[in-house]
Amino acid sequence: MTQPPQPPNQPPGQPPNQPPGQPPNQPPGQPPNQPPQQQPAQPPQQPGQPPQPDQQPAQPPQGGFGAPTPPDLQPGYGYPQTPPGQQPGYGYPQTPPGQPAGYGYPQAPPGQPAGYGYPQAPGQPAQPMGQQPYGYGYPGQPVPPQYGQQPGGPGGGRKLSTQAQIIIAAVVAVVLIIGAGVWFAAAKGDDDKGGDAKGSSQGADGGKDKAPGGSGKEKAPSNPAAKVAFQLPQPKVTDVTDVSGSWVTDSLYVKTGINSVVGYDIATGTVKWTLPLPGQVCAASRHATADHKTAIAFEPAKRKPPRNYEKCTEIGAIDLNSGKLLWSKSATGSGDEKARFNEVTLSGGTVAAGGTDGGAAFDLATGAVRWKPQVNAENCYDMGYGGGPALVAARKCGDYGSQYVVIQSLNAQTGAPVSSFKMPTGVEYASIVSTKPLVVAADVGDTAGDGSGISDFFVVDEKTGKLKVKISADADRFAARCGSTEVETCRHVTVGSNRLYLPTEEHEGSGEYGDTNEIVSFDLTTGKPTSDKAEAGDRYTITPLRMDGGNVLAYKRPPYDKGGQIVSIDGGTFKQTVLLEIPSDKAVREAESGFGGDYSEILYTGGRLFMSETMLSKRSGTASRPEYLVLSLSTN
Repeated sequence: MTQPPQPPNQPPGQPPNQPPGQPPNQPPGQPPNQPPQQQPAQPPQQPGQPPQPDQQPAQPPQGGFGAPTPPDLQPGYGYPQTPPGQQPGYGYPQTPPGQPAGYGYPQAPPGQPAGYGYPQAPGQPAQPMGQQPYGYGYPGQPVPPQYGQQPGGPGGGRKLSTQAQIIIAAVVAVVLIIGAGVWFAAAKGDDDKGGDAKGSSQGADGGKDKAPGGSGKEKAPSNPAAKVAFQLPQPKVTDVTDVSGSWVTDSLYVKTGINSVVGYDIATGTVKWTLPLPGQVCAASRHATADHKTAIAFEPAKRKPPRNYEKCTEIGAIDLNSGKLLWSKSATGSGDEKARFNEVTLSGGTVAAGGTDGGAAFDLATGAVRWKPQVNAENCYDMGYGGGPALVAARKCGDYGSQYVVIQSLNAQTGAPVSSFKMPTGVEYASIVSTKPLVVAADVGDTAGDGSGISDFFVVDEKTGKLKVKISADADRFAARCGSTEVETCRHVTVGSNRLYLPTEEHEGSGEYGDTNEIVSFDLTTGKPTSDKAEAGDRYTITPLRMDGGNVLAYKRPPYDKGGQIVSIDGGTFKQTVLLEIPSDKAVREAESGFGGDYSEILYTGGRLFMSETMLSKRSGTASRPEYLVLSLSTN
């Protein structure tokens, strides 16, 4: 299906939606005023919009959803997004090697640190919003070839024999079955990827057993229509700035800012505390303890031009309730220099950080060193860790040119390996999708070809290190993504109820225009696709966020003229329940579309939705619309 011509953002003849009354951005300590009158610029034309007659586009309404961003930097605010580049996969597919013995783990006797904290800062009010639209559109899904009638000679065709009719009927039946049920199954087999586990082939009728549904904590409100709770504006930055990291407690929304971490009132966005840091946060754990403690990595000093760079060497633990830095530590790498870290995670009482200089771990309560970077006989180092219910290391071993990756389940207290699984030849980096059950993603031999970092998922027995099953994930069909070098940064994928849940790539919907997609699942025992399929609906796209008991929470990105939705998908029936729907007002739509799926964090809990940026960059020129670090909506 060809795409229709693209219309302006506001279809002619349609009255513009009025933006909700929100307070404009104000400097700390000043009361909100009415937003200034301004004309938001027309957004870029997007696929998935209806064709319009040849006429002048309607003019946008006067007034904005929020005032322009204040020029000065403020603690706790973020950035304009600049998607970082992705490196492709690596190597050449080989038959996977057998299971190796444990490779050992660097350990060090714990040192006794001194804990210390940081003072809190006074509160500030939150601000309003706007952003550039988010475009859609993937190539349409290929359709099965058409089968025509048997051609005849001049004046008509000759009658087919009974045998020929039977053959043709059988072929047509096979084609119809394939077209109806297999379009979403991954097409890649196992011979070109390695892997000796059972169940790596895929069939449309695999996974007959239903996953348990229900038991989720998130319940549908009487009215899912949401209202904007607050918005936080982006500050000016002088270079690319990482502001990844966001968490929710019972009363606070906590977000990484500029050389700081800031706690906001969960309902109003008022600043409750500010934790100043000596430098910028450069990594943040996606996990937190039940009593709301988490871990970050940060730079030892503020960046200064023209270099605008500091090494990521400091690890710290934060109490999200009070905003206090419980402790901060560094670890020595080769020689006496501080080790540099790329990411940090948390499992139980252990904070673990990894990078090209190796891995280190600390006691969450005291900061005592549990182990530090150390090269062993196999020349191994820890690239990073997966946390949560268990601690898993991704280790790179061997000499340059003949390196390989090992996945190790660890004793979180000592770092000793509980089990080891050697990844197939052709894997240079691996990502931990889940630690219990242990699911690893990798691009084997650079076969994904789309920068997603995923060609296959490996389900590993965390106790024995044996490969249970390999699931091929054709990059042309599935839309999950993992960082090319990071270990715990996978997006648009979740694991639960013995299932791996993935979004399909966008394809043509059943309507006249616009693309759509689905969430499907794979059985972690057999590796085969199940019959589960949650459809986004015409012109919407759907991606999984996290598990909620036996249910899957998902975000439905809307078409240009609608608001998005948070839905709960019952794990047993795959029935969708709308938990929250974002307003379709133009200003809110523009703000929502500014948070790209690959470069934003989306948190939902208790009827509240938080969308935030993860990377800021220096603006070129004047922004045509306000740009936001955080957008919060609520049904409460």
